[in-house]
Amino acid sequence: EMSEMSERSKQNVAHGLAWSFYVGYLKIVLPRLKKSMEEFSRANPNLPACRKTWKLHILVPLSCDIYDDLEKADSNIQYVTELTETTLARAGIKKRVYKHSLYAITDEENQLWHCAVEYATPLQTLYAMSQDECAAFSREERLEQAKLFYRTLEEILKGSKECADTYRLIAYEEPEEAEPHFLSREIVWHLRQEHHEEIAVLEQSHPPSPSTALDSAELNLQISVSDLPQPLRTDGF
Repeated sequence: EMSEMSERSKQNVAHGLAWSFYVGYLKIVLPRLKKSMEEFSRANPNLPACRKTWKLHILVPLSCDIYDDLEKADSNIQYVTELTETTLARAGIKKRVYKHSLYAITDEENQLWHCAVEYATPLQTLYAMSQDECAAFSREERLEQAKLFYRTLEEILKGSKECADTYRLIAYEEPEEAEPHFLSREIVWHLRQEHHEEIAVLEQSHPPSPSTALDSAELNLQISVSDLPQPLRTDGF
């Protein structure tokens, strides 16, 4: 009876997608990501190296609207190269390849930020279900499922020791009026937070004077626990 109630309310959809995304993908690739970033940094010593940004930045648009080409989503996001791929035998597939794309993000001051970024692909499933009559998914239900997917994935990753400090979840709601560089600003905001975190760690190793110490409140992600993702931040963008 409880199973039937869960099926009718669709409560198990996002939960299952989050666990599948973690077990079938993130748990495999995230522990290997830092090594790939280190190899790239050694091969490209001319690019700034901020170790706190050596993570997989996972985009979670609550609309579930995903672009296959990030450069088309925002012209301030430009593809750079592929990171070192991981090849494994997986579920009967010989030499299955896992890899990530590195992008250069241009901010409002024309500064370049480099990071590995991609969408949370299970959101494509939620979007497709909302377009399929058989699934009977309304737009409101899709939004609630997207929020549940984010919260579930966040909790799973928080409890994963092997994935610690290898990812950054970027949940957001797109503005009602189209903004051509909304996505790049969203990503850069998170990259700046990570950069500040690295500076804070360095300053703890070499304590600064009180006047120059970073306030820990500046490093908060501003994510509401009760109803993600509002407000995700308070920086005025």
